[in-house]
Amino acid sequence: MRTRHLLLAIGLTALWGFNFVVMEVGLRHFPPLFYVALRFALAAFPALLFVGGPGVPWRKVLVAGATLGIGQYTLLLMGMRAGMPAGLTSLVVQVQAVFTAVLAVVLLGERLTARRITGMAVALAGLVLIAADLGTGGPVGAFLLVVGSAFFWSAGNIAVRSAAPPNSFRFMVWISAVAALPMLALSLLVEGVPRLEFSVQGSLSVLYVALISTLGGFGIWGFLLQRYDASVVAPSALLVPVFGMSSAALFTGEPISPVKLTAAALIISGVLYASTRARTTAARVRPRPHDQKMTQKPTAKTRESTRMTAPTVMNSTPRSTPLPPTPSRRARWGRSGS
Repeated sequence: MRTRHLLLAIGLTALWGFNFVVMEVGLRHFPPLFYVALRFALAAFPALLFVGGPGVPWRKVLVAGATLGIGQYTLLLMGMRAGMPAGLTSLVVQVQAVFTAVLAVVLLGERLTARRITGMAVALAGLVLIAADLGTGGPVGAFLLVVGSAFFWSAGNIAVRSAAPPNSFRFMVWISAVAALPMLALSLLVEGVPRLEFSVQGSLSVLYVALISTLGGFGIWGFLLQRYDASVVAPSALLVPVFGMSSAALFTGEPISPVKLTAAALIISGVLYASTRARTTAARVRPRPHDQKMTQKPTAKTRESTRMTAPTVMNSTPRSTPLPPTPSRRARWGRSGS
């Protein structure tokens, strides 16, 4: 990855990590379901008028909207509203990579390798460590809601992989449009009519999560995926909890205990190990030395020897009889004098 694109990927993960702090601020001013509805409404309109169609069947848009939009963010914000800290939330949701691997095996028939199993086990160990630490008096129910959000995120990953949209930014706009109206109806049903009071922090929070985190973030993500393989771009997302926990500690005073650091190391290293390929696998597909000799670029010497030894075929149709040899000058003079 080029330096400017690497810096762009790091900047994107910083935006997404800080997004958890912004959502925690927004939940002080809006109910969680209504906050989700506002986020997707602003992300969809007026962008929906300019991006064109989703480019995939509508049923796949609906499935992605139900999982990535409604399921993921509803449980995520409900968990944060119930007491899950922003920095810890940014770490726990990373177990979506574990759920994605399992669902890919069940639904897509992918092979679950020993490397993936080992990585998932390490990441789950970090998750268990967080649960045990919260069990001493923390919000266990909120923790389970965030884990459920990670599961819906993984289901959305499978839906997006199955849909294979030609444009990720345009697809995200349509996911937002599909999720906005159902979330508004659900908010009215569960939370009632919200009391709208203007506040600078609440307004900036909604604008940040809708325009910067959703549209801008996925626009940059799609830009990077168009230029590099997913295996090159995806590991950069592991920096999200790093920025999430550090920004939460900086702006909200959320403590970072040794238990959290240990859990973060387990989850990030486990996900990274499971999502990368072993070097031995890459070594097995390298050409052998003999193959390299056969496929190496010919030098001037080898080209010259090829011209001297290899026959040159000018016509694919062989001649029926060979041409008679051209007599030399002496032979012609001798025949004419006899």
